[in-house]
Amino acid sequence: MIDTRRLRTLRAVADHGTVTAAAAALHLTPSAVSQQLGALEHEVGHRLFTRDARGVRLTAVGQIMLTHANEVLAQLERAEAEIAAYSTGAAGEVTVACFATAISAVLSPAITALRTGSPGLRIRVLDAEGDHSLTMLLDDRADLAIAVEYRGAPDAADPRLHRSALYAEPFDLVLPQDHPLAGAGGPPPADAVRLGDLAGETWIGPYPGNPVHDVITFACEQAGFSPNFAHCSDDFRAVVALVGAGAGVALVPRLALRDMVLPGVAVRQTPGPERRVFAAVRRGAEAHPLLRPLLGTLHTIADSLGAG
Repeated sequence: MIDTRRLRTLRAVADHGTVTAAAAALHLTPSAVSQQLGALEHEVGHRLFTRDARGVRLTAVGQIMLTHANEVLAQLERAEAEIAAYSTGAAGEVTVACFATAISAVLSPAITALRTGSPGLRIRVLDAEGDHSLTMLLDDRADLAIAVEYRGAPDAADPRLHRSALYAEPFDLVLPQDHPLAGAGGPPPADAVRLGDLAGETWIGPYPGNPVHDVITFACEQAGFSPNFAHCSDDFRAVVALVGAGAGVALVPRLALRDMVLPGVAVRQTPGPERRVFAAVRRGAEAHPLLRPLLGTLHTIADSLGAG
């Protein structure tokens, strides 16, 4: 009989690409991970990985095993959800990995609402960028992730995850107050500025690897240019402060600007770019009695945002 712990190890190595990275995610030593993989290969009777200079790759049999591992682990999540429901599921802790804007916009209001609706539910929050939260979820460091669509993100058909859309918000253009386009048009929405008019500007934005960096870069490419990021920060308040200092221009998600003090800047609409936010749990866990009310409350609050 195949040990399910070895299936989790198989998936971690496939996700992370190296034994060392998988070991760190699983809180094991690289030697222990290698032993688990060796034992699994012995049970299966085939090699599951090949090694090269960049790490490890699944063999054809390894791909077959990974497909079944995802199904088995999802079924175990369902079993745990049913057992928790049978045991009333009235109390317990859920760990949520979430990026800062969504903590303010949807997660904090959800925690407030659930104090009344589900008083036995305790929520532990881990601040994580929109891509890191999914890694934390798949590594069992979080029970629910609030994440951002980005190039390379797991799609809705990913066998490891159950996903549901929360909200989409446009990006607004933030310009120094004395910028020639700062007074363009008139009141919204007539004040919209075309991104193509900013091709020669100095840009301020998140670091490469941040999903928002991808969205901004793609939007500018669609407008016919590659943005020149001279200044980088993952903190939108810092980005806006730099714009106010005349250091460049920026695209910022609209909810991140909400309630922000904006000295020395002008905010203009621009057609196109959008940040799409979704909630994800490990497949099979969506019916867990502690996750179900949290997911429902998150959707209720997201529907009321009016982010667009």
